[in-house]
Order: sequence, then structure tokens, then C-alpha cells
Amino acid sequence: MSATIRIQAEDFDAAAEARALTAGRRDIGAVVSFVGLCRDEGGQLAALELEHYAGMAEEEIGRVVAEARGRWPLDGVTVIHRHGKIPPGGQIVLVVASSSHRAAAFAGAEFLMDYLKTRAPFWKKEHRIDGTQGAWVEAKDADDRAMERWARE
Repeated sequence: MSATIRIQAEDFDAAAEARALTAGRRDIGAVVSFVGLCRDEGGQLAALELEHYAGMAEEEIGRVVAEARGRWPLDGVTVIHRHGKIPPGGQIVLVVASSSHRAAAFAGAEFLMDYLKTRAPFWKKEHRIDGTQGAWVEAKDADDRAMERWARE
């Protein structure tokens, strides 16, 4: 299985990443991709600032990719997470999972995204259009519940 994990300030091309994951492969029957975007939060947000602990974040994401691979027959995974200030509408995260069957690709991508949303070592701070800064953003209860279901499956 191929796995690509990148944390970068630069934007990404989701279609190009999916093509790279499947290039030359004839055994892949499904590719599921998810792109997370920065929401406008009712017109109040100028940017969302994302920070991470370099090295630790990549290592932890790698551990979760290995866990996903142990749960489902994934042929490839790409996880790209951006850091820095991201404006509303900007891409924040990409998860691409490939498998010979769609159920595994869907489940693997959803598991990885649930993990990234709740447990990955990233910190988010809102910068508002009025020039003020919000508090560091906490995971939402609904996101935590989504992650908890994987402990039962």
C-alpha cells in the first residue's frame, strides 16, 4: 500500500493527488476523496489559523493511516493537511483512499477524516474580519461522537 502524508502551507490539487495515487494501477476499483474547506462562519471570519507540531503531526497521522490499513484493504492513502492562515473557502485538508472495493475506500476515508477532525495534533484559531482573534477552536461534540463509533466497530 502506498501512503503519502504531507503537512504544508501551500494549497493542493485534489484531482492531481487522486490521479497520482492510482497512476499505473489496474487493481483499484474505488477512490474516495474528501476535501475540507474553511467555512465563512456567518461572514465573521477573515481566516482560520492552523498550527501543528512538525514531525509529531506526521508521525501521528502515519499511525492512524496504519490503523486504517489494518481495518480495511486499502491500496493507497493520501493525507494532506495545511497549516498557516487559510481564508474562507480555502482548502484545509485532503483525504484520498483507494481500494479494490468501494466500501473499504469509503470507510477508510471516513475513519481518517473523523480522526483528523478530532484527534490530530493541530490547533485552530479564528481571525475575525473586525481584526479580533477568537479563542482556539475545540472539537465539537458531534465530531467526538463520530470518532467514538470507530471504537465499537
